[in-house]
Amino acid sequence: MDSLKKIGMICISLLVTNFLFSQSSKEAKSLLDEVSFKMSAYNNLFIGFSQTLENEDAGIKKGDEPPIRGEIYISGEKYFLEYLGNTFLYDGKKLYVINNDEKEISITSGDLDSDDGFIYPSKLFTFYKEGYQLAMGKLQNIGGRNIQFVILHPMDSSSEIEKVELGIDAKTKHIYNLIQTGANGSKTTFSITKFKSNETLPEGFFKFDKQKYLSKNYTID
Repeated sequence: MDSLKKIGMICISLLVTNFLFSQSSKEAKSLLDEVSFKMSAYNNLFIGFSQTLENEDAGIKKGDEPPIRGEIYISGEKYFLEYLGNTFLYDGKKLYVINNDEKEISITSGDLDSDDGFIYPSKLFTFYKEGYQLAMGKLQNIGGRNIQFVILHPMDSSSEIEKVELGIDAKTKHIYNLIQTGANGSKTTFSITKFKSNETLPEGFFKFDKQKYLSKNYTID
């Protein structure tokens, strides 16, 4: 009889756990859907961000290295990214990677390959829709702002990413930060430092100006 009771308790526990996980997953998806809808509704976005890296196994602790800063304009799937001294321009069909130090430009058809598990600008507001298990994380007060975290675990067991933690401002429904933990234990944090929407951009802002770079003696592959 005791064995039957134990089995019954285990079954109930599993049912409750599955129910709670299902509810958490639904809440997480609902929140991300709301964020995606709001962010995608803007004509364009400007985001300034900082990137930090920590990896205890490699002896890199938080604050050991200065943050890397970057800026990006996004409109739909198009983007103009300034990062690590390079410019990444995606016009919706072709990606132009402009190495300003070497004055070299490489051109590829289509966006960056996302099969490696990394999150690219054109998929920032939609990447969660495929290939991830979702769950609600902690609600934290950071600098006077209530930040709700959503935890995303890749379904692909061979992914280079262990998990992604997406921080959402509970009031504005804007992304606050993104913390990506690698399978090697490294933790990369992208924090949004500036945010503007519906900026007036010059005509052809997301169009590659070949003559501009040729006149500056850039090599185009």
